[in-house]
This record gives sequence, structure tokens and C-alpha cells, in this order.
Amino acid sequence: MQISELYTYPIKSLQGIPLSTAELTARGFPYDRRFMLLTVVYNDDGTSTMKNMHVPHFPEMSLFYTDLVYPSMDGTERGRIIITYRPPGHTEGRTLEVPLQPDTRGLEELAIVMHQSPTKGYNMGERYNGWFSECFGYRVVLAYLGPHSRGVLGSFAPEKSVAHMSLNNSWVSMKAVGGLVIATLLLNSVAGPGDISARKMLPSLMATVVAGLLSAWTRYRGGWTRKEERITFADTAPYLLVSRTSVDDVSARLAGGEEMDVTKFRPNIVVAGAQMAFEEDFWAELKVGQDQGAGEGPARLLLTANCVRCQSLNVDYATGKMGTGETGTVLKKLMKDRRVDKGAKFSPVFGRYVFLDGRSDGQTVRVGDAVVVARRVKERMVYDWPGLTN
Repeated sequence: MQISELYTYPIKSLQGIPLSTAELTARGFPYDRRFMLLTVVYNDDGTSTMKNMHVPHFPEMSLFYTDLVYPSMDGTERGRIIITYRPPGHTEGRTLEVPLQPDTRGLEELAIVMHQSPTKGYNMGERYNGWFSECFGYRVVLAYLGPHSRGVLGSFAPEKSVAHMSLNNSWVSMKAVGGLVIATLLLNSVAGPGDISARKMLPSLMATVVAGLLSAWTRYRGGWTRKEERITFADTAPYLLVSRTSVDDVSARLAGGEEMDVTKFRPNIVVAGAQMAFEEDFWAELKVGQDQGAGEGPARLLLTANCVRCQSLNVDYATGKMGTGETGTVLKKLMKDRRVDKGAKFSPVFGRYVFLDGRSDGQTVRVGDAVVVARRVKERMVYDWPGLTN
């Protein structure tokens, strides 16, 4: 198998950007979902609130295309996002440039809650809000995440995932046994059978050896006891992975020779070459790429949960509305046989949520990189994100 496509989404729910190469970080690809849009809702009493905007509820978001200009290495050019609004029937669109890393001094701070996971952001101000509001035809606010982040709820983080906790616990057991063996050997090497004083040293010696082994293993694994996992404006995990074989299976369900647009699944990583559709349901860990030198092996991706799907699959990107033909039936077709997660029995599953093994932080992945399944699970993981609404 290999990576066939990579995507990043600097502004949540707007069109994504294909990449040929990307750096892996614990919170996703650089600049991925660091911005999001909120609509202003006016109440009868004259007050107003803000509502998070997601493409299934605001399908017109699909009419906004994005591109990235990365900051120059010498600092002479600041990075920016180029946004193009292209409504149906228009070959040219309106454009807006947003700085990749805005100066937040003086910006209004916003309290934002996504799927019951709270964070803070910054109101980018009228220069940007006004442009989006004119395009949408109603009041919209552009929010920037800045240095903030969100907690990972449920058992999505690797240290809480059944698949990855069991691996960690098995290694702890093996280390403990190894420590006892080493301690016994050391004791026998310095004391004879009748040396009572040396025998009294056994408990403390064993504890020291086991503690040393645990510490060494933690440093080697580089992730099990690291800081709490945090995410951006991405829904529930830093990365979303889908299989091209499974996308082709969806295309085969559409009449008239239509092909499923992989970007409607909002993936960061697309893997091609799987033998069977939906075998990714049982992937627990992937190795990506080759040895990157300096002691770094292939990047390791930890798959922790299934992605349950909604009406966003039915959006017609050409019109910015819900699809009326085969385009609008994708969710219904998946309902027939993809409600396979016991924790989300009314929603179909497509794709997997992914976290990064701590040793792989800063490594690079590329289109064309080899992908190997390092570990599988026998049973599908169970979705337990508290923000799920069926």
C-alpha cells in the first residue's frame, strides 16, 4: 500500500488543499484547521450568540476554495491563506488573504465549544468578517485558534484506547518480569547462598532495576506518558485517514458512472492499495515511509476510532447545496451496511481517526510513501465521543 493523497484544511469545512509532502506533528499537519467560521444568531431580546458552522448545516461553505502560501525561510514573506469564493455559474471568484499566524493583540477573545470540548479563539475582526458576511449573505465571524487547543474526549487518545492500552500494559508486564530476572542474576553474582545481608537487598534492588527499565522504555516509546493529547478545530483527532479501495466501493454504489469525491470525506491521509474495502476498520497501527535517518524509522500512525458520518457526504460541491441526484444519496447507501460501530448504531462508519506516535513528531510523509499495517485488532473499536448526536 502507499499514500496516494494528502490534504490540509486551514479553515474548517472550507475546501481543502492537496499536498505532495507534509510534516507530522502531534496536533495535525501544520496550519490544519487553525481557523473556523461562526454565524451570528440574533435573539428576540436583541442579544446575539454565535453558532459553529459545519458544512452539513451550511453546505454553501463548499463554494469557498483555499490555498496556502507558506512563510519564507528567511522571514521576508509572511505566510497567508488565499480564499476564493466561487458561486455557481462564475468562472472567476472573489478572493481574500488571511495571515497564517495573525497578530492577536487587541482581538476579541471568543469562547468556543466543539462537540463538548471547549477552547478559546480570537475574532479576526471586520476586515475578514465583513468579506465572509457579504459572500454568505448573513453575518459570519472568522475565528483563529492561536495558541489554544482542545482536549480529546472519550477514549480517542491512544493512552485511553483499548487497542493501544493493551499493548502498553503487556510491555509493562514484560518489563517487570525482565526486571525481576535481572535483579536475581545481579544478586546471585554478588552473594552466595548463605549471604543473608545481600538477600535483604533484593526488594530495593528489584525496585531500582524495574524503575530503570520503565524509564528507558518510556523514553523509547516517546508517547505513552507524554503530555495530554490536544487537538485544534479538527472534530475529534489530529488526522483522518481513509482507504482509496473503500472510496472506490462507494463509487460502485452510485448509478450513472458517478465517482465519489474523496474530499467529501475530509481526509488528511488517503491510502491506496488495500486488498479489500473497509479492511481499515481493523487497522491499529501503520508504518509510513522508510527509515528517515538519525535513528528515525518509518513514521508510526496510531488508529484509535472509527469516523461516523453525517449529511456532509451528500453536499453537492458544484452548487453549494444538498445533492438532488446520486450525489445526495451517499449517506443513505452507506446506511445499508456500514452501521458497524456499537457506539454509534445509527450512523455509518467511513475512515479512521489517527494520532501520532510520539517518536514520529516532526517526521515527513509524502505522496507515494509505502504504508505497512504494523498491527491489527480483531474487533472494531467502539465510538464513545460524548458529543455524538444520532
